Amino acid sequence: MDRAKPLVVEGSIAAGADFLQLDVGEAPPGGRADWLAARLRAAIADGRVPVGARLPASRVLAAELGVSRGVVTEAYQRLTEDGHVVGRGRAGTVVVATPAAVVTRPPVPRRPPEVFAARPDTTVFDALRNAPAELDLTPGVPDLAAFPRTAWLRAERAVLHRLTPAAFGYGDPTGTPALRLAVATWLARYRGIRVDPAEVVVVAGVSQALGLLAQVLHADGVHTVAVEDPGSLGVRQHLNNWRLDTPPVPVDAHGLRVDRLAESGAPAVMLTPAHQFPTGVVLDGDRRRRLLRWARQGGLVIEDDYDAEHRYDRPPVPALRGMLPERVCYTGSVSKLLAPALRIGWVLVPPRLHAGLVAAKRMADLGNAALPQLVLAELMDSGALERHLRLLRRRHVRRRDAMIRAVRAHLPGAVVHGAAAGLHLLVTLPGEVDDTALAAAALRRGVKVQPLSWHGQRPQPPGLVLGYAANPPSDIDRALATLAATLHDLR
Repeated sequence: MDRAKPLVVEGSIAAGADFLQLDVGEAPPGGRADWLAARLRAAIADGRVPVGARLPASRVLAAELGVSRGVVTEAYQRLTEDGHVVGRGRAGTVVVATPAAVVTRPPVPRRPPEVFAARPDTTVFDALRNAPAELDLTPGVPDLAAFPRTAWLRAERAVLHRLTPAAFGYGDPTGTPALRLAVATWLARYRGIRVDPAEVVVVAGVSQALGLLAQVLHADGVHTVAVEDPGSLGVRQHLNNWRLDTPPVPVDAHGLRVDRLAESGAPAVMLTPAHQFPTGVVLDGDRRRRLLRWARQGGLVIEDDYDAEHRYDRPPVPALRGMLPERVCYTGSVSKLLAPALRIGWVLVPPRLHAGLVAAKRMADLGNAALPQLVLAELMDSGALERHLRLLRRRHVRRRDAMIRAVRAHLPGAVVHGAAAGLHLLVTLPGEVDDTALAAAALRRGVKVQPLSWHGQRPQPPGLVLGYAANPPSDIDRALATLAATLHDLR
């Protein structure tokens, strides 16, 4: 027998003296739990302990290693917090996700990476995404290691089992009926939006929704869409790419300044009312009423329901679309719920714009791939997506709290914004700091962040937009310690 590989019997890893060839004598004094967690994490990463396998019972493994049971339970707990294993009662501790691959960094460059060399252009996010870094705090990225592979495969098998040959042909450009119904049900349940499934148009994420809406608005005589300031650089780039002007409207602690929107004369506005990017504020009740009054007087609202499902310390606010469907275009996606790579989102528009939107979608790609749509619909209908969301919320709260603690410990003068929801925090910094220079210097030290200045059209206080959802607490603390040291060296 090849003793380098564990024996898998009926979904379990056979425990024994040679389990993963573990030798507790290698553990440093006082660090046995850390050592064991690291060994198990490495075994999951390289496939020796595959997804779906059951780890040995903590009592059994402790006896085999000759350590206290507390050492094993603590190691298992750390893997649970990292999202690699889940305790399932009598079913034991089961591996559910592999750790993200560790990026090997090249030698430290002598000059700032090109990504931060000038004002960001349309290639900047690709450049930053491809830049090597050991610790990635990019905002807007969910816990990709937690992707529900087992549930997805189960749903895919169920879909393929009942799929007819005709389903593999060209379909409706607005999306499969199954997913449009599932999305309509999901929006009614979680976002307070009552919509006929026929009104739902399935798109390749919010980015495509913006491109399609831009084409429809141009045809309707709209060439200007006001945007939040600060607000998403990526959104602004998409709108500009489709020849829409994007005048800035200030955002304060209550959300978008509707009075300044009215003064701008813009016929339409794009905003993230449920959890504003990047500040994290929620559009409050008074501003909502003012915005809806502005819309009733002829304005058009484009609502990006960014991070709406990821609420932790307060109940979710209802979507604007549910209050004024005839004046609100609504878009959302599963990029933050499951994974951006799925490229599945949806858009709702007022009835007068629907035909134009469908025509633009048809000419863009004839419709999204049908099979992923059907699998997602199965996840929604079966309750698997809802269960996954509950798991993510618990994990995100722990990681958010870890980042807040790390900010307080390493950046005591900084102010944290937007902690009640989402996948990121905005941290504003005291004193005179060039946040772009700070981000560039941090990247040279292996930590990837986005400067707040990227996301403002007008001057902003120095700050960093820090994603926490994809990082275990230990990595978050290391990243913040590195940022603090970098900031100290710049001053």
